[in-house]
Amino acid sequence: MNAIRPNSAMARDIAFHVHQQTDLKAHKEHGGTLFTKGNGIYVYDENGKEYIEGMAGLWCASLGFSEKRLADVAYKQLLELPYYHTFFGNGHTLATDLAEKLISIAPVKMSKVLFQCSGSECNDAAVKLIWYYNNALGRPQKKKIIGRERGYHGNTIASVSISGQPHMRAGFDIPLPGFKHTDNPNYYRGHEEGETEEQFSDRMAANLEKLILAEGPETVAAFFGEPVQGGGGALTPPRTYWDKIQAVLKKYDVLLVADEVICGFGRTGNRWGSETYGMKPDMLSCAKALTASYQPLSALMISEKIYEAMVKQSETHGTFGHGFTYGAHPVACAVALETQKIYEERDIFGHVRAVSPAFLGGLEKFRGHPLVGDVRGVGLIAGVELMQDGAKRVPFPAERKVGIAVMNKAAEHGLIVRAIGDRIAFTPPLIISEEQIGEMMVRFGKALDDVYATLKAEGLAKAA
Repeated sequence: MNAIRPNSAMARDIAFHVHQQTDLKAHKEHGGTLFTKGNGIYVYDENGKEYIEGMAGLWCASLGFSEKRLADVAYKQLLELPYYHTFFGNGHTLATDLAEKLISIAPVKMSKVLFQCSGSECNDAAVKLIWYYNNALGRPQKKKIIGRERGYHGNTIASVSISGQPHMRAGFDIPLPGFKHTDNPNYYRGHEEGETEEQFSDRMAANLEKLILAEGPETVAAFFGEPVQGGGGALTPPRTYWDKIQAVLKKYDVLLVADEVICGFGRTGNRWGSETYGMKPDMLSCAKALTASYQPLSALMISEKIYEAMVKQSETHGTFGHGFTYGAHPVACAVALETQKIYEERDIFGHVRAVSPAFLGGLEKFRGHPLVGDVRGVGLIAGVELMQDGAKRVPFPAERKVGIAVMNKAAEHGLIVRAIGDRIAFTPPLIISEEQIGEMMVRFGKALDDVYATLKAEGLAKAA
């Protein structure tokens, strides 16, 4: 590892900047990587090294890193109305236009849109509205929220309480009371011998029902779910999962919040992951690809019954006492509207469907690699499960951190992927071509081979 030069950008970064979701001790000692520019699906570090951004940043740079139309729209809006708020009945026409657009393209009938700046804030606001809604209906005890183990919904105190990420709970006194968690629907790792995907989904739904009954249906308000789990490892649901989960929720009058922060706007090959998996949410949160991540913005879509309860509560208390200074920022709204135009004019979702076979097929070819136990994906999101013995589902020792080793080797070969435990996630920009997918597979294959050679020498990998 190279020594850090005094007064270099990295030395100053270590001195002044706290990095998120980072091993702070390791970063303090060794630093990380600083990026200086992007072009298409590629990003470049301060030394000029090129990387394929196989994660689209944080699952989000859907149009890549050099879309001039979005830069131009942002600049134009900065000159016209660089800021305004939506408090006290005020607003601006861009928020109106964007809200109308989102309602027109929602996967199910929705009524209104509430804007925030991030997916975390969006899901946090959803929790507040769920509590507000049940208070309006005279059900003050119906407040518990159910998430899933390994689910990810954000980093505010409420949204991380919904999330089922152990490393994000540790040391923070999280989750808050009233936040419960049901099974992680990882069929490959979690199925019993001989259990089909449909039978596994039956068990997941039965376990959810047991949890609701144990807590008391009169106390359970809502269930949050990503159509495809992002932070859980780019994990697609097993067959019939969402049909069976929704039947349980309907039976006990539990609201469904579809967290489309990662899946929304084409990631699964449809505009919404809810369309891909037949989800019919009462609320829907979206962010990330809403603006192709060129500006921070999120949107929470709500059904009419929830909005009517909000009106009732507002009348009772004299105001709807919720809001963010930068929610519905006019520059972000302008960029979001232009992003939606680009998706439609260039048929980006059709492009995702067209290149998905090359993407999923390319990853599927690694199923025979001695480090790979399972490959699952949809559209342009997929996860590769690393296993010491894939057939017997024997994992590598956790302390060996094989996923991180593969991620680091991939970076050496000019590919950015995400290690989530020993699962490697891919979510490249939606504009990626088949040729670029092929190059991504070459770089990933080199990373797997490098780590395999090391593990084999250590006696931790079986013969190829």
